[in-house]
Amino acid sequence: SSRLGILFEPYVIVLLPALLKAFSDSNDHVRTAADKTVGLIMAKLSGHGVKLVMPAVLEAFNEPEWRTKQASIHMLGSMSHCAPKQLASCLPKVVPKLTEAFSDTHPKVKKSAQDALEEICTVIKNPEISSISETILNALTDPANGTLHALEALISTEFLHAIDAPSLSIIIPVVHRGLRDRAANTKRYAALISGNICTMVNDARDFVPYLPILLPDLKSTLLDPIPDVRSITAKALGSLTRGVGEATFPDLRPWLVETLRSEDGSSVERSGAAQGLTEILVAGGAGMVQNVMVNEILPLNSHPKAGTREGVLWVLTFLPSALGQAYASLIDESLPALLSGLADDNETVRDVALRAGRVLVKSNGKAHKDKILPSLENGLGNEDYRIRVASLTLLGDLLSMLGGTKVVKGNADTQDDIRQAERAQAQIALVLGNETRKRVLSSLYLARSDTAAVVRQAAVQVWKTVVSVTPRTLREILSELVDQIVVSLASGDPERTQVAGRCLGDIVQKLGDQVLPEVIPVLRDSLYRGDEHTRQGVCVGLAEVIASSSKEQIIKFLNILVKVVQDALCDENDQVRKMATQCFQSLFQVVGTRTLDEVVPALLVSMESQDDVTKSRALNGVTGILSVRSRELLPYIIPRVLKTPLTISHADALASISAATSQTIHMHFNSIIPTLIMELSSFYGANLDEEEKLREDAVRCCSRAVCRNVDTIGVNWLISEVISKCTHDKESVRKEACWFLQIIIEERQSAADFYEDVDIIIREFIHRLNDDNSVVLKANNTAIGALTKCVPVEELVKHIRYIKDLIGSMVSDARYRKGGVGDGDFFLPGLNIPKGLEPLLPIYQRGILYGDATTRELAASGLGDLIKITQTKYLAGPFLIKLTGPLLRIVGDRNPPAVKIAIVQTLGLILTKGGPALRAFVPQFQTTFVKALSDPSRQVRVEAIKALALLMPLSTRVDPLIKELVSTSLGKSSNVTADTAGLVAIQTATLEALTVVLKHGGNKVKLAESVPSSLDAGKELILHEDDGIRESAAKVIGYACELLGEDEANSVMEELVLDHASNLSSCSAELKHGVACICRRVLSRPIGTKVDREIHKSITSIILNLMKDDKTMVKEAACVAIGAVLGSSHDINSAISSLEKSIAKNMDTKEELSVQQGAADGLSIAARQQPGIFRTSEGLFLINSALKMAMSGSQRVQFSYNDFLWIALDVENGETGLNEYLEHAYLEEAKKMKAIYSKVLIKIKAVNNDD
Repeated sequence: SSRLGILFEPYVIVLLPALLKAFSDSNDHVRTAADKTVGLIMAKLSGHGVKLVMPAVLEAFNEPEWRTKQASIHMLGSMSHCAPKQLASCLPKVVPKLTEAFSDTHPKVKKSAQDALEEICTVIKNPEISSISETILNALTDPANGTLHALEALISTEFLHAIDAPSLSIIIPVVHRGLRDRAANTKRYAALISGNICTMVNDARDFVPYLPILLPDLKSTLLDPIPDVRSITAKALGSLTRGVGEATFPDLRPWLVETLRSEDGSSVERSGAAQGLTEILVAGGAGMVQNVMVNEILPLNSHPKAGTREGVLWVLTFLPSALGQAYASLIDESLPALLSGLADDNETVRDVALRAGRVLVKSNGKAHKDKILPSLENGLGNEDYRIRVASLTLLGDLLSMLGGTKVVKGNADTQDDIRQAERAQAQIALVLGNETRKRVLSSLYLARSDTAAVVRQAAVQVWKTVVSVTPRTLREILSELVDQIVVSLASGDPERTQVAGRCLGDIVQKLGDQVLPEVIPVLRDSLYRGDEHTRQGVCVGLAEVIASSSKEQIIKFLNILVKVVQDALCDENDQVRKMATQCFQSLFQVVGTRTLDEVVPALLVSMESQDDVTKSRALNGVTGILSVRSRELLPYIIPRVLKTPLTISHADALASISAATSQTIHMHFNSIIPTLIMELSSFYGANLDEEEKLREDAVRCCSRAVCRNVDTIGVNWLISEVISKCTHDKESVRKEACWFLQIIIEERQSAADFYEDVDIIIREFIHRLNDDNSVVLKANNTAIGALTKCVPVEELVKHIRYIKDLIGSMVSDARYRKGGVGDGDFFLPGLNIPKGLEPLLPIYQRGILYGDATTRELAASGLGDLIKITQTKYLAGPFLIKLTGPLLRIVGDRNPPAVKIAIVQTLGLILTKGGPALRAFVPQFQTTFVKALSDPSRQVRVEAIKALALLMPLSTRVDPLIKELVSTSLGKSSNVTADTAGLVAIQTATLEALTVVLKHGGNKVKLAESVPSSLDAGKELILHEDDGIRESAAKVIGYACELLGEDEANSVMEELVLDHASNLSSCSAELKHGVACICRRVLSRPIGTKVDREIHKSITSIILNLMKDDKTMVKEAACVAIGAVLGSSHDINSAISSLEKSIAKNMDTKEELSVQQGAADGLSIAARQQPGIFRTSEGLFLINSALKMAMSGSQRVQFSYNDFLWIALDVENGETGLNEYLEHAYLEEAKKMKAIYSKVLIKIKAVNNDD
């Protein structure tokens, strides 16, 4: 190698394994020779040769065999003999491997590593490093204990010579270890050395190989929590950038920018990244700073993420200090970002922005005050209080710096503080100039009256810093301050206006008489010359001036103030008038009633002016004053306005007054409301010209305004006053009272504050339904419509019982009061007009559909009451459909019996009134009524039967109904699921319904089997064990025979009656009872007179036998049936003579009461079939016997015989029947009959015909 030199390099790779093996030889001479050989070879290696050898040696170091590792270390140590150039390239790889060997477990490996490092140290040329090499080697062998000492030694060493490559190779591991240490001091030293190394090497390229080792650690320490560590690290990065160029680590700046923008990082990390970026930019030169800031960093100020915005402001925090005066070119670009940051929603961003601003002021404030000061002054007027606070803080820093002082804390009332402020004020005047000083101090004084407490506090501290004597300074800046106040008052911004007003009041309090002569004329002139915003501001300022001045001061300028306030009160702009009202209030509180005496008379005179503009302005002024002093002024103004006839201008004035005095105007309703109603009533029936029509419109608009504007507390007063006019003698007044109630409801709809008085309003509306004037009825109808439209129906439903009771009471009065209609037809006038019932319908619909059980019952029955007192012609088809739908919809629900009864009854009334108009609803009606026949409640079933009777005239398809009723009566319907008792009740009800259908709709039957099937059902159930079913079945048989004719009637009588005659005595009581019922129902019908006479004769005999039966039930039925036998006889006189004794025998008080009643019922049947038979001599015996029973016995029996007498004497058609009887009666019976006729019979209205 010594001779061949570079030519031997190819063979070194081949010989390397043998050399490594020789290092671990047991013979010392061999190891020594290997050491010398390797040293010689390393000295001759070229750079390329080192690159070839290094991988093999490093690979051997990683072998687990300690001898091989030791040999590798010896080889690495020998590389110290390389040429300087090759040494510089290999040491960055060698030394880290050697320091790694110190952690090996084998002592000989550690010893070899230490020897190798010592060998490397022998080639160090830097004497300073050589002097501390032992300390550095100690740090490498024992990093935990030696690193800090080595770093301190490096810091304290004064380097006079450049650091060579071997020196770098042992320094960098120590620095690397120091950067990763936990101790802040260690990191600080390591970062400092990292930045300084570049300045101490001959060739910066020697340091480049170590950058991959140090850069990750520098990034980590740049984000360290300790500010000092971050600062030193940032400077180190800047130093490295200057030393080796930014191109050496191209990823560093993008990493810093990304860290600035990261939302995951902390504020500390963003601060470190900003500081590092600042140093790198400064190292890159002014061009780079300008380019990166303008194009990359400042645009991020509007980024939606708060962390990114904070990062930008951190850069602005560190850059001014780093650039110094060179930052001037960036002030204009950075100030908007600073101010935006001061107003940021994020508190951290705001804090950083303020910090950046203070740094800017500190570093560039003096030199560039002309650029910074205008932005701060603008910030003082910003709408965001945060910007105002920050601007004050920065302004305080700037002024204190210009004045050579510090912003005071606390009261700052000591002599030293005052002297210091005096010096600062003089210095600031010298630096800024007199005009700028006045402007700045005026803005600062305005800030002392800010709406935000924190702004006021900050402004006071800054003011005390630069102003020693406030009154003197105020006098100096007064003109400028007043100008700024006026500008702020005229800004249109409510907050700025308020601040300016407060400031003005503060000045007046401090300077008093000195400032008023200057301020008041300015405000007056601004009022007359300015726009609406200026006028508003002037009013605010005047209010503050008045509130802050003494009474004596105000009186001096009272003439001017009164005129200004009066003109402001009359302004066209609402806001100006509102502000002027506050001025007037302030003036009144200071001067008292003299204010009213000065202002009000002039306004009242102007209100009477012929000029519309003057009149309108005066009205504006009056209403403005009334809004604050209504109690004092209303008693004088109301009588003037209410002069009759009410003019259009007075009506408009009253409307405006009501808007201004909503809380007090109700106290004058006793004069206002009657005047308005009487005025409106005067238009009724008059032939109005155009002007009068306009006047009427004005009064109506005024009335609406009064109702709309009154406060909640006055609504009851309003309603009470209107209702007192509803019963007025004049129909025109009643009409307008109804209209007034309507507008109260409409105008108070949104406030909904009259609900407590709804019952009073309803009462008056219901009473007006009985008014005798059609115009009043129409107005009342419209008002009720407004009530149901404007008030939630669920609220009105609460009053449904009250409405029902009111109508019931009113109908009762109409019937039974003196001059009433009695039991005749009565129709409520208010319902018998077009759409008369419609306004009330929503209340009943809501109650029926959504109310509880009680409400549904009340709604259904109440609706029925209304239908009763409404004529059919006013219940038009569509309206009836509105009534019918909800009732049909709800009747099928699970409602209590009372509800169902009310609904079915109302449906029956609707059928009575509606007639053909309801034909489309027949199927629904029919289904509803048939279903009700199966209801557990007897009364529901009875009402359903009655309703079916009413439905039959409309029904066209009777056959399906008969079929269903027959099936149900026989218990074959699938819909019937009841116990035995319930089934009997349902069967009875169904048979009764079938009777009704046959009676009223039998002639509409189209199928031949319909009526016969009904007859068969009757035959099957006539022997039923329940007497109610038997009686109902007999009714069905009677009507079926009527429809089928005399042959079928004869057949039925033979089958059901005569066939049982032979063994009747042995038959059951049920059969006997059934036979009697059949005879009664068939013979009482017209078909009874057509029954074969032989059959009739046999029936007579059977019934006479049954009248002697032991069973009361049979005997009673027979007594009734004998009346039908008598009534169907052809020879009535013969029949009476043959039957009267048998009949009279049962008309005995000794008989059972039911038997006595049965005899009376039988006679009633006969009297209906044969009218007049009991007014002849032949019937005299029976009628006298009935007379005797009517005057004795129990009350129940008396009622039955009274009914018979009523029928027999034909009382319904007058006294003719009585006179006919009297012609044949004896004197005693005649007296008795007259007495009972006059006392009892004539009072009976009608007798039920139970056929």
